Amino acid sequence: MRTGLILGAVLAGLALCAAAVSAFWTPHDITRMAIADKLLPPSGAHWLGTDHFGRDMLSMAMLGAQTSMAVALVAVAIGMALGVPLGLLAAARRGTWMDEVVMRGNDLVFAFPSLVIAILITAVRGPSAVNAMVAIGIFNIPVFARVTRGTALPIWVLDYVRAARVAGKGTALISLQHVLPNIAGLLIVQATIQFSLGILAEAGLSYVGLGAQPPTPSWGRMLAEAQTMMALAPHVAIIPGLCIVLTVLGLNLLGDGLRDALDPRLRVVR
Repeated sequence: MRTGLILGAVLAGLALCAAAVSAFWTPHDITRMAIADKLLPPSGAHWLGTDHFGRDMLSMAMLGAQTSMAVALVAVAIGMALGVPLGLLAAARRGTWMDEVVMRGNDLVFAFPSLVIAILITAVRGPSAVNAMVAIGIFNIPVFARVTRGTALPIWVLDYVRAARVAGKGTALISLQHVLPNIAGLLIVQATIQFSLGILAEAGLSYVGLGAQPPTPSWGRMLAEAQTMMALAPHVAIIPGLCIVLTVLGLNLLGDGLRDALDPRLRVVR
């Protein structure tokens, strides 16, 4: 458990640091194209080589991390901001029409994958990173609503919640003071998992042209642009692919480690 948690924290931390540093510094200016230096292999001047426009791959990967992290973070924030209150409401009103409306609404959203939602939004507003955030965020809402409802239901039958009811506290106050703090750990774990899935979704949307648009770098679009140059310069595809794989792996390991650490049922008794 400890090994996975530490490894996940290191991998995720490296990606977050790269995204943060790229906001004010990159080794090279990616807006400057040097066709004479295109598709160079890794070297002292360009540690990860250059792409088909002569841009530095390390700088592109760092800025791509910024795009992927921003999209995934906002998408998770949208999912939590709307999904958690809906889940708390459904748990508090279990068996009522409110609970039924929330759960059937979740089923309706689940019927449309994030890619389909993105296509619908793009058809109206055009492809962009903002629309990718909205599409992934909409798909995250039912995920957090289901997790919140499922973990909150057992809390409502505990003695201290019943005592709070007897003391005259309302449903909303009980949800905020007693239910939410007891499920916060699992929600954090779920947010970590959805963060990794958001990075994958953003890469997929950018790969098909529905995510961040040029000149904004994106790991998914870097893969799409490199697919015709695999034989000539494999590093232009390997680098963004490794960025996606290692970041998602790190976040998944971090989520598993946090789950083991925060869920008392999974702790090993020594």
